[in-house]
Amino acid sequence: MAFLAKHVDLDDSEAVKNFIATKKCANSYKNNLAKAYNYYAVVNGIEWLKPYYRYEPKLPKIPTTEQIDKLINSASRRYATILTLLKECGMMPIELSRVSRYDIDLNSRILHVQGAKGHNSRVFKLKAQTCALLKEYLAKNNREKPFPSSEWICKCYREHRNRIAEKFSDPALRTIRLYDFRHYYATLLYWKTKDILLVKQKLGHKKLETTLIYTQLVQFHDSEFTVRAAETAKEASVLLESGFEYVATTPQEVMLFRKRK
Repeated sequence: MAFLAKHVDLDDSEAVKNFIATKKCANSYKNNLAKAYNYYAVVNGIEWLKPYYRYEPKLPKIPTTEQIDKLINSASRRYATILTLLKECGMMPIELSRVSRYDIDLNSRILHVQGAKGHNSRVFKLKAQTCALLKEYLAKNNREKPFPSSEWICKCYREHRNRIAEKFSDPALRTIRLYDFRHYYATLLYWKTKDILLVKQKLGHKKLETTLIYTQLVQFHDSEFTVRAAETAKEASVLLESGFEYVATTPQEVMLFRKRK
């Protein structure tokens, strides 16, 4: 309301409606302004017909694996653990903040996630490296709910992201939101499996329409991959643990792997 009061007479509902309609901003923001003024109008007995602006969803920009890993590898051990979990499970920060020790089974490498904001609950199998990070994290954070609030996670992430963007003179890093870790997870999962129902289940979506956006984002090309070769089972195991995907074996019995950059 303070924003509207600075630009228009709040007692003139038509002027308010015209200001909102002509303001250059997203329709979602216009709806928020209309919702705020509607409350003011009801409280003060002002008659007006609340306008509705059609929501126009934007396709999210998906960060590369290189960008995500740069942000994780340059973080402290504590926040590297948090970011790794968001990358590997596609959780929302608020879902991670609600995880309790009861939800974590280190022996089986299982993480139970309670859905938030209308999402379904899910179960994830963690990688061995991620589980080792989590075990170290839990040893230093012995509360029943070991993770910070979602507000604190987001605040610390923005500070870290901006600092790393400046350190590496990489302004593109500054554009990566914490929620983009979830978009990254979903897009990569769909690219690997082409199973939209699996993506829906892993994201906790109740409606398939919400998940279908990720089918539009999978436009990866071979030039966007890092390729590695392995000649032994041990070398192959290291690559798989590092996020590489098995592609094929050459006639010379060399195993080829690739990972999105």
